[in-house]
Amino acid sequence: MVHKKIEEITERIRKRSEKARSEYVAANDYNFKNRKTRGQLSCGNLAHGFAGCDAHEKPLIAEGIEPNLGIITAYNDMLSAHKPYERYPDELRGYAREMNATIQVAGATPAMCDGVTQGQAGMDLSLLSRDVIALSAAVGLSHDMYDGVVNLGICDKIVPGLMIGNLSFGHYHALFLPGGPMPSGISNDEKARIRQDFAEGKITREELLKGESDSYHSPGTCTFYGTANSNQMLMEIMGMQLPGSSFVNPGAPMRNALNRHAVKVLLNNIRNKDYDTTIGQIVDEKSIVNGIIGLLATGGSTNHTIHLIAIASAAGIIINWDDFSELSQVIPSLCKVYPNGAADVNHFHAAGGMAFVMRTLLDNGLLHEDVNTIIGKGLKQFTQEPKLEDGEIVYREGPEASLNESIVRPVDNPFQATGGLKVLKGNIGNAVIKTSAVQSENHVVEAEAIVFDDQDDLLTAFKAGELDKDFIAVIPFQGPQQKGMPELHKLTPSLTVLQKRGFKVALVTDGRMSGASGKVPAAIHVVPEAACGGLIGKVKTGDKMTLDAVNGVLKCHADDLESRPSRSVSYQNQSHGRPLFDKMRSLISNSETGASFL
Repeated sequence: MVHKKIEEITERIRKRSEKARSEYVAANDYNFKNRKTRGQLSCGNLAHGFAGCDAHEKPLIAEGIEPNLGIITAYNDMLSAHKPYERYPDELRGYAREMNATIQVAGATPAMCDGVTQGQAGMDLSLLSRDVIALSAAVGLSHDMYDGVVNLGICDKIVPGLMIGNLSFGHYHALFLPGGPMPSGISNDEKARIRQDFAEGKITREELLKGESDSYHSPGTCTFYGTANSNQMLMEIMGMQLPGSSFVNPGAPMRNALNRHAVKVLLNNIRNKDYDTTIGQIVDEKSIVNGIIGLLATGGSTNHTIHLIAIASAAGIIINWDDFSELSQVIPSLCKVYPNGAADVNHFHAAGGMAFVMRTLLDNGLLHEDVNTIIGKGLKQFTQEPKLEDGEIVYREGPEASLNESIVRPVDNPFQATGGLKVLKGNIGNAVIKTSAVQSENHVVEAEAIVFDDQDDLLTAFKAGELDKDFIAVIPFQGPQQKGMPELHKLTPSLTVLQKRGFKVALVTDGRMSGASGKVPAAIHVVPEAACGGLIGKVKTGDKMTLDAVNGVLKCHADDLESRPSRSVSYQNQSHGRPLFDKMRSLISNSETGASFL
């Protein structure tokens, strides 16, 4: 029996979404029953479609009897997380051949690395790239050549973009293949210390670079629990990738066997004409709520307070920040993975990982069990773990207890009774805050504002010794329509240093912080944004402000706030391809509705 509050919120979402969802499902029903296949293509169309294939593949594709899978890949070898995908198409082609099927790369999408662009001009394109990825995926799938989709993507905006693109083909069978995290490097505490030492001028740039290189040292996903690994959690708890597949290291025998097994699962779904395992039937109101619950229970990325709204919308489902906030009141915080704790995702996986998290949530009525997944009906199957027996994947029961309660805990012994995210409301608008990494004594900050219109201005003031005091940094004009909503994670080391010196500090911005939001309280994604007349743009240095994550309050105490004249800040964007995105920024919705132009 699912918790009453979860059922109430799910039903509220269902009613709110009734018209859009019914139209979406009706279109999928029609397309599934009447979908065009390769047999309906002209000979010229078909010849173009398999001209690059070998003599074994051409007749299989031409006959149209056995499945032909399309790969949408976000591979590039600049992203460590995506480097393992370099070999996947050839390996997947071999697995498909074993199973008397074929597979082709249907298309590729952009794949930015937020780690590379963090604090740089290219970060302004980061969030915007999600919708470009969705469009790219749709173009790749538009050829009527494919019976199912294998998605190769892991990081930040890439998985949400692939989901949105795939959901526009909701009658297709689809799944995601992770690449896995890199093995653990230096400890996360050591990495944080090195960054803070550099911020204070205690070490050289060469020493900082060595520390960063020791952290990010090989192919695979970065091991902290930011947006990339939150994506993997999300795809697993929503039933879009195999149980236990999220955090298996690249190149491991288990990784390769899971990839082969995923191809087998996808082909079986297609051959069985199983409508319930199409992506449009898997992603429904219950699975979206499960995704929110997973985010809250694990202390996942704040970016998903934007991405999940956009993903849900692509499936005809309308969710909002109040849904996140109300679910947070009944979902406990179960995980301590950096930046919420010292452990990384490899440690989390070894301590019980996703199988244990889903087991303890299900056992306590805190997840919808009766959902569709790529392996059939019911989420209980995801409490099992994959094992290798004679080279084949078999599933056995996962752990019934945590193997390390300093990393992951059961529902009856959580790290905190409520989830790791909260919505703040007040006279300057609505915002999101991640509380799971913030110590309780810092959940409330009352101090004077210091307004910066650019993050580099704050860093300059810090280096000049001007910020050794209690203050709330207000950084407006960072929102979707102004800049494209860049992350401001570059500020984390300096603000953390000030907090460690004993000062009460916080950040308020209409931009984003990061999937790795840390120990400094940050009210982010402020709506309305400054560029659209939001009152965050009228706050002045010296105004008294309150950020209260206990009671959900974000307030500026200036009596004349609303009557102050509006101001604007020019956006210098004549580099890095940013002018190409001007029209997109003008059409984009606000953060609370998914920050999308689609």
